[in-house]
Amino acid sequence: MNDDQLLRYSRHILVDELGIEAQQSFLDAHAIVVGAGGLGSPAAMYLAASGVGKLTLVDADTVDLTNLQRQILHVTKSVGRLKVESGRDAIAQLNPDIDVNAVAERVDDAWLDRTVPQATVVLDCTDNFATRHAINRACVAHGVPLVSGAALRFDGQISTFDFRNDESPCYACVFPEDQPFEEVACSTMGVFAPTVGIIGAMQAAEALRVIAGVGEPLVGRLMMLDSLRMEWSTMRIARQQDCPVCGERHRS
Repeated sequence: MNDDQLLRYSRHILVDELGIEAQQSFLDAHAIVVGAGGLGSPAAMYLAASGVGKLTLVDADTVDLTNLQRQILHVTKSVGRLKVESGRDAIAQLNPDIDVNAVAERVDDAWLDRTVPQATVVLDCTDNFATRHAINRACVAHGVPLVSGAALRFDGQISTFDFRNDESPCYACVFPEDQPFEEVACSTMGVFAPTVGIIGAMQAAEALRVIAGVGEPLVGRLMMLDSLRMEWSTMRIARQQDCPVCGERHRS
């Protein structure tokens, strides 16, 4: 680290559990953030502010006026622009040392299979059930930790799946792909703006702790937020031996 970095990240370095070693791990890390909306905005900003050296920001959408109520990565002048380009510019203003790879496309199995192995951690900040499962399959296949968040109305949830840990479940252990699921978007149901901020910031915290190897990430736990009452609940989740996604990996 140079002198400017030592000063910029000094408040991390002063934390006993982090220090120089963890901060260097952040600088060397590559995080993929899939989704540059309500969850991806605070997640990407905190990762960038914390000095995660490379961010791959993935989203095919453009900024809409209705996004600005919660998607704090974007500003009014961003309306009509690609979210990843708007996000890249915002991150550059926050921390110009971060290498941001802006990918304006919808992820598919082939893209994930090429890109996930390059990552230290993946953050699922999407609102699409099929995409969530595609990301999960790629992370399982390549042994890359996954931090998954979701939010709708006043409800949020977050968990971490770390496939370096043999006891870790995967997303499909908790939400099976063949489970009946009604796709509900915030465009029809709405979302309380700070809820996505809370969950997105927690995704960044989980990713940073995974990168640094400090604390106890939410592996085997699903945390759920009711932000109308500001109450948290935690559910223990276990790896399913017969999971069609991660079960075979453990048997091989």
